[in-house]
Amino acid sequence: MKNGELDFAAGAAPRASRKVAPLSVAADAAQAQNPAQHQARRAVGAAAGIAVHVAGLDWQAIEAELLSHGYATVPGMLTAEECSAMAAQYAQPELFRSRVVMAQHGFGSGEYQYFRYPLPSMVVALRQSLYGPLAQIANRWHELLGVASRFPAEHTEFLARCHAAGQQRPTPLLLQYQSGDYNCLHQDLYGEQVFPLQAAILLSEPGRDFTGGELVLTEQRPRLQSRVEVVPWQRGDLVIFPVDQRPAQGGRGVYRVHMRHGVSRLRSGRRHTLGIIFHDAA
Repeated sequence: MKNGELDFAAGAAPRASRKVAPLSVAADAAQAQNPAQHQARRAVGAAAGIAVHVAGLDWQAIEAELLSHGYATVPGMLTAEECSAMAAQYAQPELFRSRVVMAQHGFGSGEYQYFRYPLPSMVVALRQSLYGPLAQIANRWHELLGVASRFPAEHTEFLARCHAAGQQRPTPLLLQYQSGDYNCLHQDLYGEQVFPLQAAILLSEPGRDFTGGELVLTEQRPRLQSRVEVVPWQRGDLVIFPVDQRPAQGGRGVYRVHMRHGVSRLRSGRRHTLGIIFHDAA
């Protein structure tokens, strides 16, 4: 391990589970938390392994889950070893541009740190590989909602748009919760340029490293009471969910559902999470 990173060589689903399985054999192998996955990542490098995994995902099923339930869960995006390495970076302040103590701002209880540029290679790999297929989904959503703007195919092009608008601070972050901590419902909006989808990866094991601390999503629907989803996930799982709003099909056509997310009170232990936000901050 070097600077908290692994020193590798260069280089619609059933409603009950809401887990989106990969399509390809290579991605299916990368999904399992076993020695074969570790060997595959070591052979090609963690970043390349992540790119292979993402390319093999069933993105049609992911989009169907997002439209039906407001989120989609991808199992085993990171290995246990990669989760430990990423969580260990929290104790390395030189990697971050700022630290936020939630209680000081009324955000809840707990803390998080935003990475500085240049981002860790694993974060870059996740941000770049996820952006492409998510941009296609985002463009279809904008079409359904009657929004004129469209997103470019490459993340570097979208970042250039953010930077031209004065949004130049990186937004990927590590979050740390301890017993009693929680995160109030919120939206991760950092400026005029907003990418409508984001992702999070759980780096700690529920039931072993912590209890409580569930990821909670709420939907505010027109003329209806809010709906709540509690996301079931395990260490290494990735969850994709909207930043602000998503389209939903109603009896009179497509309408906007406004969403917020937060974390329930941690009852014991410590929980680390990696957040992947695709727009930069002003």
